[in-house]
Amino acid sequence: MNNKVKYNKESSKTLISKKSKKFTGNKNVSEILELLDKNYGTDVICYLKYNTDWQLLFSVILSAQCTDDRVNQVAVPLYEKYDKLSDWANFMPEELERKIYSIGFYRNKAKNIISCANDLLNRFDGKVPSTIEELTSLAGVGRKTANVIRGNLYDDPSIVVDTHVKRISNKLGFTKESDPVKIEYDLMKVLPKDHWILYNMQIITLGRQICIARRPKCSECFLREYCPSCEV
Repeated sequence: MNNKVKYNKESSKTLISKKSKKFTGNKNVSEILELLDKNYGTDVICYLKYNTDWQLLFSVILSAQCTDDRVNQVAVPLYEKYDKLSDWANFMPEELERKIYSIGFYRNKAKNIISCANDLLNRFDGKVPSTIEELTSLAGVGRKTANVIRGNLYDDPSIVVDTHVKRISNKLGFTKESDPVKIEYDLMKVLPKDHWILYNMQIITLGRQICIARRPKCSECFLREYCPSCEV
């Protein structure tokens, strides 16, 4: 199933300054967000399929350097067969490696998931924690994964910095940083909270369809008037 949360749009007009459409910093944040909302909608959707909180956590760990579709193809049948957290805690590494081999980086992912399952059982009573400090204490969970969990499971406004968000946020002039943590904090200053979760999903779509890393389609981009990196 797709897990969809209806997004309640709030005004973000306070950040507008229309002196120049070719801008440095955040002068046109509101216009950019309105265009993203218009073109990609305002539903917060998780494309990873899951029935329990720990299944989402494991799928996010599996999704590193892998598509959501591929993760769903591999993980969903495993969740149906091994539907208890203890099943995953008791896997032998070699056994789980064989089951997730096609996902890539399977050795590290298998090790981390088994360790994570044991920590959830032993330290958190089988529940996925909600704070970034607790989440990042789990094997295989960095800030990006933790923020996906916080946003999707706990509706806690979080900014997820993946390769698309990193690249396009720099192009738009929202940040000059290359470190994901620094980018996260820059975006927290630039974006209104009501768009923190939504921004990631919209920018991923933009990065896949239009602002493609090696061949950006600037002439087709609805943000070209507001993008200092536009090549047309």
